[in-house]
Amino acid sequence: MPALIQTMPPALWTLATALAVVVAAIALQRIALWAARRAVLRSRDTVDDRIVERLRRPMFWLVIAVALSAIRPVIDPPPAVGKLWAGLAGLLVPALIGWLVIALLGAAADFVKARADVTAPDNLRARRRRTRVDILNHVSVFAVLLATFCIMLMSIPSVRNVGVTLIASAGLAALAVGAAAQPALKNLIGGLQMAFTEPIRIDDVVVIEGEWGRIEQIYLTYVIVKIWDERRLVVPVTKFLESSFQNWTRETSAIMGSVIWHFDPATDVAALRTAVQDLVTRNPRWDGRFWNLQVTDTAPEAIEVRALMTARDASTAFDLRCDVREGLLAHVRAQMPAALVTYRHTPAPRQSDSTLSHQTVFPA
Repeated sequence: MPALIQTMPPALWTLATALAVVVAAIALQRIALWAARRAVLRSRDTVDDRIVERLRRPMFWLVIAVALSAIRPVIDPPPAVGKLWAGLAGLLVPALIGWLVIALLGAAADFVKARADVTAPDNLRARRRRTRVDILNHVSVFAVLLATFCIMLMSIPSVRNVGVTLIASAGLAALAVGAAAQPALKNLIGGLQMAFTEPIRIDDVVVIEGEWGRIEQIYLTYVIVKIWDERRLVVPVTKFLESSFQNWTRETSAIMGSVIWHFDPATDVAALRTAVQDLVTRNPRWDGRFWNLQVTDTAPEAIEVRALMTARDASTAFDLRCDVREGLLAHVRAQMPAALVTYRHTPAPRQSDSTLSHQTVFPA
């Protein structure tokens, strides 16, 4: 066997050694993956499984790249092969490390999100945590990608030498790049500001651009608002920092809703109030905090009656308002038909015969 190795051409020896190292690295990665999966099977939490799956692919390629980079000085490949080897390693190893770091950031974000349940009735803290995690994760991924790209470029000698000669003009270049990228940088800084000032959070109910919807996702430069009819509104981050908008869940999800009817001025308002009280208090969507009914305006033909009622969130309040609106209309039709608006018209005075006698009558 040693004699066979000595008679083997250098290129073939290099290829065989590299192949053996790759096989050994893959076997080591498989063993580590098997051990990690066995460990997470003991946990009832599914977050561990997602973390292992996120790290599986970048770890596979990173182990191979690191193993090949480590054995290059040992096998002493030919100069041409060694130069190509070093160039590829300078590009691939930083890229794979950046991929692994991004996967770790995603795994950490998944871990935090799994413990922030936004479906709970009082989910303010969970929405705050998930919003910060999303924004900071996007910022971190952007920083890792930028650093990885710079390291990859610095591994190329020609690029590194050019970079050294351009240091003197770096100030002017920075000004030019800053002026060209001003909108993007403005949104990027706005995203960081939003992560800590929190004008909006994930799952917040907002009214913006005349649309009612929920904050579905927050990115570095724009926000996705899910409209009530399943449309998506894409809004720049700066819109939430520089313009006014309504946030219905800024402090709490509980909200007050109103229903307005128009009835005849002769309506028994006390009877209406009793009917509304029965409709609201018997409805399971009412949270028990507050309700009332008042006459808020009058007109010759009708009065305006408004009912206020509270619910635990905006969606529930909308359904509660619809229930009360329909219920009172049904009650009025069945029990109080006199409350329906009656339009009263005064007949026009008839013309006297004397007036008619002075009119000119044209033949048909």
